[in-house]
Amino acid sequence: MTNHSADLNADWHYPTSIRNGAGRIKELPDACKSLSIQAPLLVTDPGLAALPMIKQALKHCRDSGLHCNLFCNIQGDPTGQNVEDGITAYKAGNHDGVIAIGGGSSLDTGKAIALMAGQTRPLWDFEDIGDNWTRADPAAIVPTIAIPTTAGTGSEVGRASVITDEANLVKRIIFHPNMLPSIVILDAELTVDLPPQITAATGMDALSHCLEAYCAPSYHPMADGIALEGMRLVKENLPLAYVNGQDLEARSQMLVASSMGATAFQKGLGGMHAIAHTLGALYGAHHGLLNAILMPYVLKANQAAIEPRIERLSRYLDLPTRGFDGFMDWVLEMRNTLGIPHSLADIAIDDRQAVRVGKMAAADPSAGGNPIVFSAERYSEVFRDAVKGEINQ
Repeated sequence: MTNHSADLNADWHYPTSIRNGAGRIKELPDACKSLSIQAPLLVTDPGLAALPMIKQALKHCRDSGLHCNLFCNIQGDPTGQNVEDGITAYKAGNHDGVIAIGGGSSLDTGKAIALMAGQTRPLWDFEDIGDNWTRADPAAIVPTIAIPTTAGTGSEVGRASVITDEANLVKRIIFHPNMLPSIVILDAELTVDLPPQITAATGMDALSHCLEAYCAPSYHPMADGIALEGMRLVKENLPLAYVNGQDLEARSQMLVASSMGATAFQKGLGGMHAIAHTLGALYGAHHGLLNAILMPYVLKANQAAIEPRIERLSRYLDLPTRGFDGFMDWVLEMRNTLGIPHSLADIAIDDRQAVRVGKMAAADPSAGGNPIVFSAERYSEVFRDAVKGEINQ
């Protein structure tokens, strides 16, 4: 494929200030200064902390006169304790802003630290239930710059963080409108070394965000339009990025698709995420991989409510076979191309906790966007299907 990555350089101001283009990580010091950040805390995970990209980001900042320290005590599914440790580091270093670099875990942790740095209430008081977010002092939320290194969660344009409550083994969504990062840098060069299996899992996560938002029953045509184009970008570019991680154009388009998915899912998510959040909390499995495995089972369970929408989607994606069956065939083919396991059993998840999974999924906030209101028992059935690898009505 001809590389036109230079053509993809752009500055956008929706849903926040976004600088898109290869090599734009070099603009990090300028981004800090434009937000009057003099002493940023750079938040990332332990794996990335050892890589040249983080060392270079720190050097860029320090060479520009910024007092920049590193915090990387983050698990794959960040916990409340990870956030508390980050707040301690933030205060100890007299920081005045956060740079979050990495996958969803780093971005979510960084945003949560920025939210909590000046609050007096505990983290769980801001769980996304009712108007809990109004408890926060908005003036105490510090600015965040978000730089994703995976094309999946889209957390860089989100107003929430998913944090594991380790005491209760449940993932909680922490929300405040001002958690939306002030500046986002989408630099495809930071994603080229992502291993194929992580490229696949995170890319399918972006697809699941677009797909569930598109299928959510509430009225939001703007989100639907963003979701449609996001899915087209995934269809055209994820297989290319999977096969050739150095394809900067495919990598860049997947970063954009990821941001689009998280922008679209302000409309809502659904059963895929309700079950994936639950399984992530109980088993610690990769969130994107869970969504990728669960996708056809939840699609089939929702078929009666989403068939007309999926028909339109199949036309937009120009699939060889139109309608629900054609779309399902494409999903299964895409998963196969990307080496995604077909069942949860393939990643060592059995159905012994099916009842618990069903209850937790039905209570998950994402369940509110599912096209059909599933009971806990129905979620248990879908989970069992996904364990066995049976796509049933």
